[in-house]
Formats: sequence, structure tokens, C-alpha cells
Amino acid sequence: MLAKGLLNSFVRFGDLTVIDAKGKSHRFKGGDGSRATIRLNDPSLHWRLLFNPYLAAGEGYMDGGLTIEDGTLYDFLDICLANACTIESRGFYRLIDLAIRARAKFRHYNPISRAKGKVSHHYDLKSELFDLFLCDDRQYSCAYFADPDEDIETAQTRKKLHLAAKLLLGPGQRVLDIGSGWGGLGMFLAGIADVSVDGVTLSTEQHRVSNERAASAGLAEKASFHLKDYRLLDGKYDRIVSVGMLEHVGPKHYPEFYSKVAELLTDDGVAVIHCIGKFHSPYPQNPWMEKYIFPGAYTPTLAEQMPHIEQAKLLVADVEILRIHYADTLKRWREAFNDNMDEVRAMYDDRFCRMWDFYLTGCELAFRYDSLMVFQIQLSKKIDTVPLTRDYISEFEHQYWGRLTDRPRLREAGE
Repeated sequence: MLAKGLLNSFVRFGDLTVIDAKGKSHRFKGGDGSRATIRLNDPSLHWRLLFNPYLAAGEGYMDGGLTIEDGTLYDFLDICLANACTIESRGFYRLIDLAIRARAKFRHYNPISRAKGKVSHHYDLKSELFDLFLCDDRQYSCAYFADPDEDIETAQTRKKLHLAAKLLLGPGQRVLDIGSGWGGLGMFLAGIADVSVDGVTLSTEQHRVSNERAASAGLAEKASFHLKDYRLLDGKYDRIVSVGMLEHVGPKHYPEFYSKVAELLTDDGVAVIHCIGKFHSPYPQNPWMEKYIFPGAYTPTLAEQMPHIEQAKLLVADVEILRIHYADTLKRWREAFNDNMDEVRAMYDDRFCRMWDFYLTGCELAFRYDSLMVFQIQLSKKIDTVPLTRDYISEFEHQYWGRLTDRPRLREAGE
């Protein structure tokens, strides 16, 4: 097999057996780790895995050209990610790295005219799909686990409360939610405080569902959602929150994003930006993810944000890094998705099921191997807008947690 020599040096952790397209078995054993056997049913994968492993592995699994014979997809990808640093250090793959970076510069260009199409690719899928693996409130971002064994409903409620605490909500405030999803966070904020919320999204489906949910919950006068690009907004807001949206902005547009936040934020306002980030040096999204799941998306580093925040004359009041929280979130999504695979298959097909299984599994493992995290940046315009210690966060959470653990009330507000 063409890639045998490469795999001999690649697998330093785990035990991987590859059955090639001719039926010949090749075992590559490193140190302690997962064990899996894969079969290459498509001869072209011998070459494709050599020249573009990140894209070819995902496409092979989706299309049935790569099947798991022993172990699970999780085991196979666990071996791949545990050994990823080995392959990335080889000279040949540095050339591939340059090609990926060059392509990404075009793909990350995200003017208003192109932004909606990129969002629609993922978020305008059938609405019922997301009900099969997300929490009741359809929170599609990192949950906040006080305990790793907490259920997803509890952890997502904690996340929303944590963001509410950092926003320092008060009576009469106007709140803007940039990238408002299915409206869950906006409705939550409007439900626990005497504030009015405007949410903006570029997803037609999310826009429809958000307003239907707000009307059903009796919150339509306090929470309204708009199909609009944030760059077209005007007016002033006392509080601005953005969860899981910065990933779709693109590096070229960070100056535009933070300048707009500064323009929309009142002088004594507070903003909180919640985003998936990378721990190490900036790098484009995985080619398979970019092509099939989130076209044009980019996972930034925290360091990339600071120059643009400073240029926008905003102050960083606080930064929090969430590490394993998203891995535990994705684990619950992955398990729920697999439990409901028959329903997903009825909506789409087997290929779609394999694609999303690969997506959720790969993302979970990426958060477990020190490459990805989530950052929350709290911003203000004045140095004394936010309290000098973090005590106010835990005090706010303690004050509201008792009433929020009333499950029937929570479900009613989220439907």
C-alpha cells in the first residue's frame, strides 16, 4: 500500500489496522491508545489519504469508501487526532498546509452579499433535525457544566445564566443578540429581566422559528428577531451578546465586527462575545469541515481579537476560557444524534447520517486534544462599568438558579 511507510511513522499512539482495497491487512501499532480497524473499499483512497488526509478521510467515510470494521468511528478518529501532530510536522504536508492557507483567504471573505448563503448551508436544514440532538431550547453552542455528569438541559441553562450574569442586566435595558439562533438566549434574557431584546440572524428558518417561539411563550413584545445582517443595524444598545457567531465573521472582517459593536454599544454598555477558539497559532478550518459543514467559517485565536478590540476603542473587562465544556457538550449531542439515527435517515439519507456523525465525533475529539476551546470576552467602553471582582457573577447565578430549575417552566418558555 502506498501510504504504508507514512503510517508506520504516523501511528505513535493507538493501534490501527488498515485493510486496503485489495483485501490486504496492514497493522500500525504505537503506544497506549484506542484500537480500530478500517477497510478502504475505494482504491482511490490510497492516494487521496496520502495527499489530503483530512478531506479524504471524511469523504471516504461519508461515501462508504472507508468503513469501520472493528471498533467505532470514535476510536478511529481518536487515533487520528492523537497522532495529528506527527503528520503535520512532515515536510510534504507543509506544502499542503500552504495550499490550505491560500484557499482559506478567499473562502473567509464574507461581505454582506455572501454571508447569508454561507449561513443557510447549515442553519436552514430541516428544523426537526436539530430537535433530535439539541436540548429543549435548541442551544447550539457550548454548554457550561458545573459537573461533568450534568444533563445537557441543566448545562445549557447554566450557560445562558452565566452570560446573563456577565451582561449585568438591569431594568429597561435594550439588548442586542448578534447571531440569535433559534431565539433561546434572547427569550431567556427577556424572561428573567425587565429588558427588551432584538435578535438578528441570517437564517430564514431560525428567524421563523424564533418569532414563533417568542409569540408562543408570550414574549413577543419583549423579544423580537430579525432576518438582517448585523452590519446594517443602527441605534444604541445597553447590552450586546454574540454566541457562536464570530466563527462566521472571518479574519478580514474583525475590524468591521468590533467597530460595529462599539458603534451600537452605549457609553456605559457591556458586550459579551462567546466564540470557539484555537489554543495555538491561527490556522484555517479543517478542509472537510469547511467544505461540508460550515463553509467559510474560521476558528480564531484569542490573540487575533485583541488588536481589533483596541482599535475599536473597546476595553477588555474580562476573559474566560472554557476548555472541556464543549467536548462534553458534543458528547451529549453525538449520543443523542446516534440514538435518533433512524429519524435522521428518514429526513435525509445514510450519507447525511455518516457526514453528521463524522462532524460531531471529530469536533468532540478536537476539543479533547488541546487544539480547541471556547473564549468569552467581556467588553465595555469605561474602565469602571463592570465590578472590580467576579463576585457579581456567582451572586447573580445563585440569585436566579433556584427559580430556573423549575423544569416545567423552563420547557414552557422554550417551546
